[in-house]
Amino acid sequence: MELVTSEVGLKMESGTRRNPTLICAPLMADTVDQMLSLMQKAKLSGADLVEIRLDWLKSFNPRTDITNLIKHCPLPTLFTYRPIWEGGQYAGDEKSRLDALRLAMELGADHIDVELKAIDEFNDSVHGYRPAKCKVIVSSHNYHNTPSSEDLGNLVARIQASGADIVKIATTALDITDVSRVFQITVHSQVRGVPIIAMVMGERGLMSRVLCPKFGGYLTFGTLDSGKVSAPGQPTIEDLLNLYSFRQLGPDTKIYGVIGKPVSHSKSPKLYNEAFKSVGFNGVYIHLLVDDVGKFFETYSSTDFAGFSCTIPHKEDALKCCDEVDPVAKSIGAVNCLVRRPTDGKLFGCNTDHVGAITAIEDGLRGSRHFSESPLAGKLFVVIGAGGAGKALAYGAKEKGARVVIANRTYERAREIADTVGGQALSLSDLDTFHPENGMILANTTSIGMQPKVNETPISKEALKHYALVFDAVYTPKITRLLGEALETGAKIVTGIEMFIGQAYEQYERFTGLPAPKELFRKIAA
Repeated sequence: MELVTSEVGLKMESGTRRNPTLICAPLMADTVDQMLSLMQKAKLSGADLVEIRLDWLKSFNPRTDITNLIKHCPLPTLFTYRPIWEGGQYAGDEKSRLDALRLAMELGADHIDVELKAIDEFNDSVHGYRPAKCKVIVSSHNYHNTPSSEDLGNLVARIQASGADIVKIATTALDITDVSRVFQITVHSQVRGVPIIAMVMGERGLMSRVLCPKFGGYLTFGTLDSGKVSAPGQPTIEDLLNLYSFRQLGPDTKIYGVIGKPVSHSKSPKLYNEAFKSVGFNGVYIHLLVDDVGKFFETYSSTDFAGFSCTIPHKEDALKCCDEVDPVAKSIGAVNCLVRRPTDGKLFGCNTDHVGAITAIEDGLRGSRHFSESPLAGKLFVVIGAGGAGKALAYGAKEKGARVVIANRTYERAREIADTVGGQALSLSDLDTFHPENGMILANTTSIGMQPKVNETPISKEALKHYALVFDAVYTPKITRLLGEALETGAKIVTGIEMFIGQAYEQYERFTGLPAPKELFRKIAA
């Protein structure tokens, strides 16, 4: 995806607003009084306007209620009366619905939203009369997919031809690459001077909501509370303002993110965005739910998409997408960090997984004692998992002189890695009975035990008594069932937070060219 933006500026002025894109808080409540209360909350949260969802009201007296809502609203208003056939709650007759929207316009609403399917009937009903104050948003919602670029272009043209002051399209992401077509139509509309609200619904469409200031969107929707959304995938206003620094995003802002599936659990956006903010670095870091990593990099090939952390299950496939790979990552066969070179757009991949984890494990073994060599030297080091992180830890442990054993659900996969690093292979089902010696090291690199499946563990508590130290790459929760049971058997533990922070240091430096703020990272991740 090639998008034209101005030259990158690495510094952002803290606190200044760098874009005109608005944040709209959708208000969904049973009563007018509840909506009036939510309006105050929206004002305090930092919203620029509110969307009043009339279709959510349990009882509705159009003239009285609309007058009351407009009179007491501390923010500009957008009135929506969404019918069931367009994803809303209203099931009554169409004339009453359109009459209410016309009334809102006449009584002083700042915006009204009329569906494309209903705009001709609405236009006929107003006989050409439109108050100058009120902007008419003509909207189209597709809850099934995101159409082709050509079809999106035709849709926007139809909406514009209907007399819309502002175009609104909302589509559904079946793949994160669908968002690129909506970005393109947003940029194209902006160039032609057409105000547009363009959103892609669902978790795969998150970046359409966060990045619309970069590409010129008129507004984005942000919720007052997590989970109370008017459409799938809406972030909270708090996250837009504080996590993503929405007001500071501009055409020259560089995009970074964590690629994975699942990915919403990752703390990386909080870590990197806080660090970016602390030094005024003009970048934003987001969750990227990716199904096909090759397709993702092929689609988002612009240098605007500047750097990526890579997590389960894409670390090996991501390596194949790189134009250049660090020798260590090549030996491991996986990357967890990709940086796009600004000069030619080439992707460079490296692996920082093993550095953070192995250092933390060594520190855990050392305690206050001093070793002339690595405390891993000669130790039996059992790695659970044969993915990218498993490969990285096996490589790192071998480099430190440990004897490596790979345990995996699929024995053949474990055998492949064991042969590569010169170790032993086990089926995961045999791990409970594998204890050739005491004082072993155990490292879980799978997602077993990660939220929401916090009661799962890869090994029995009884078997843990043979281990001196247990490490778990999972960090949500911080103390997994595996680590909790390891503590109970007397083993030392190292949490996934240690690996998470350790691998992030180098990634941050590669992303920004600046030294990592290590104290800040530790404070955020704690």
